[in-house]
Amino acid sequence: MAEPAGTETHCPYCALQCAMTVTAGPAGDTTPAGKGGRDDGVTVTGRDFPTNRGGLCRKGWSAAELLRHPDRLTAPLLRAGDGVLREATWDDVLHHISERVRSIQAQHGRDAVAVFGGGGLTNEKAYTLGKFARLALRTSRIDYNGRFCMSSAAAAGNRAFGVDRGLPFPLEDLDDAFVVLLLGSNAADTMPPFVQHLRGAQAAGGLIVVDPRRSATARLTEQGRGVHLQPTPGTDLALLLGLAHVVVAEGLEDRRFLDARTSGYDDVARGLARWWPERVQGLTGVPATAIRATARLLARGARNGAEGGPGAYILTGRGIEQHADGTDTTTAAINLALLLGLPGTSHSGYGTLTGQGNGQGGREHGQKSDQLPGYRKITDPAARSHVASVWGVPEDTIPGPGLPAVALLASLGREGGTRCLFVHGANIAVSAPNAATVIDGLRSLDLLVVSDFFLSETAALADVVLPVLQWAEEEGTVTNLEGRLLRRRPAVLPPAGARSELWIMRELARLLDAPSLFSEDPAAMFDELARASAGGPADYSGLDYEVLDGGSPAYWPYPSGSTGTPRMFLAAFAHPTGRAALVPVSPRVDANAARVPAPLLLATGRLLEHYQSGTQTRRVPELLAAQPGARVQLHHATAQDLGISQGEAVVITSMHGEVHAVADLTADIRQDTVFLAFHYPGSGSANLLTGSSTDPVSGMPEFKTTPVQVSALSAHARRSTSYRPEVFA
Repeated sequence: MAEPAGTETHCPYCALQCAMTVTAGPAGDTTPAGKGGRDDGVTVTGRDFPTNRGGLCRKGWSAAELLRHPDRLTAPLLRAGDGVLREATWDDVLHHISERVRSIQAQHGRDAVAVFGGGGLTNEKAYTLGKFARLALRTSRIDYNGRFCMSSAAAAGNRAFGVDRGLPFPLEDLDDAFVVLLLGSNAADTMPPFVQHLRGAQAAGGLIVVDPRRSATARLTEQGRGVHLQPTPGTDLALLLGLAHVVVAEGLEDRRFLDARTSGYDDVARGLARWWPERVQGLTGVPATAIRATARLLARGARNGAEGGPGAYILTGRGIEQHADGTDTTTAAINLALLLGLPGTSHSGYGTLTGQGNGQGGREHGQKSDQLPGYRKITDPAARSHVASVWGVPEDTIPGPGLPAVALLASLGREGGTRCLFVHGANIAVSAPNAATVIDGLRSLDLLVVSDFFLSETAALADVVLPVLQWAEEEGTVTNLEGRLLRRRPAVLPPAGARSELWIMRELARLLDAPSLFSEDPAAMFDELARASAGGPADYSGLDYEVLDGGSPAYWPYPSGSTGTPRMFLAAFAHPTGRAALVPVSPRVDANAARVPAPLLLATGRLLEHYQSGTQTRRVPELLAAQPGARVQLHHATAQDLGISQGEAVVITSMHGEVHAVADLTADIRQDTVFLAFHYPGSGSANLLTGSSTDPVSGMPEFKTTPVQVSALSAHARRSTSYRPEVFA
């Protein structure tokens, strides 16, 4: 018997979007697997592709186990009068939703209905969701979970370059780098196949990792392969200013590049005069000698690149972006790259490592509160006119800008705020900052509608739960961290009761008498997306499924008649002048004030085995067995001072709440820092500790420097209060 043919597609997890082949069981059998969730009838194999070269991480290898998992939602759920979610028909739930939406908007106004999207949605779904919010629901209130992980990098990229694409060059360009400076990313755990692209820098001794922890990525610098800089949390901006100070003070900048291709040098150079290495050492804890040596190493790599040899790259991640000053910190990294002449050249560059699977495409086509398709500003009259013409509606039909995610969630259930919320591709009960307040808001809504394939912690609070398709059951496209368009193809049949979100939006749009096209066909919605994006910064107008299926790499911008743009900015930056903008930045007093005094500073992040809120990975037995619950990482010396032993149950408290975890003692973290993964719900939910402070430019929440206390559970239980407010005042 011939082996079943496999389907070429891409991993459902991070923005590396590793290529894989999915092979289904006999005749696309969709019989549910056993209670353990393992399904030997669907197999996954890594496929040779420039980003992953056949490799997958543990999450990718086990992704098929979720396709026939016994927890899978297979019918709509409607909360009955007794408060219990029970199965209902699609007709019943869709009519219920449409009637409640009409009633709520009649009583509270159109913006009383809101939408929260996700960076894991396909381009087609993200585009249609933005259109659905604005034309079917007629609301301005839409934002998405990318606001939690990419917005500061996007804001910094837009103001420096005129456009934001995670990596404005193919990932393979990193292979031959002489120096790579990686700030705030533990890629060895979050996207393991990525690290093979760092081998050239490692071989040259030029891998520089900035992280308060000696993470798996930081350990790649050991044995002479690079440098690990371990600053105090929240001081990355000062560190970057110190590095840039050395570049300017020692004449290491690329004057030819600066004069020809940038503006703003004089103002930035004047501001850098105050950030000499000894001063920065006192703020960051990074030795002045290491600051000087790092700046010189970067400059050496930049010179090599300018001469046509292996060059230098600066890459940023969430560790420096998820702060109340994340946009300015990322801007400081871009300024350093521009001083060295890295962006827009053929042998060097700057980029940011997008996190979510379609984090790039998900923010380009209209599910962000201030944007229309093609990465257009919703306040731009020309953009509004163009999109309105594609949609076939008057321009004034399209609402204006809405609220960014944190402000949107803060409005839940409040007078004049959100009374009805649609959630797609997100689990905000776990992933949002100040999670206890968000959960209270979700419970206070008149209507909560959640589309998911498992009963997530957010779905469990919903009035209506809609079962949708998983990655290997759907057609569509995603855009990876390089700005490369990839095809997602169906490999297995979905459960009979599940529906595509495109179908759901089409049916609801019909019931709500929405104008314009809402189609279940992903190709039709992609073709409209391409037309709507035409002329915008993220122009997809030269693409369709036939082009993408042809096999040639497709990087946006890809205007009609072109062959795409693998490397951006080689001729000019996207500002009208063609120049990149150096923007003066410095630490803000108000951003730092929230961090002191602090017994300890909490950084949240991801583990190798889990992804985002853990809704999927906590259902894979081997992944859950490897990381079954919340563990707080703290230094041996810190634990000794606190009377905490390895494996002991502890309580972490902040002014926002408390979390229970198990102590994991290590020398791989600063003594003033603790680390907690954000994949767990309930009493182990890290975001019970984080607050609602946000970056004033991007709306990014402060996830990385929350003041906390840690105590043994036994000692905590003896205290009359869960924390002393004066410690955090």
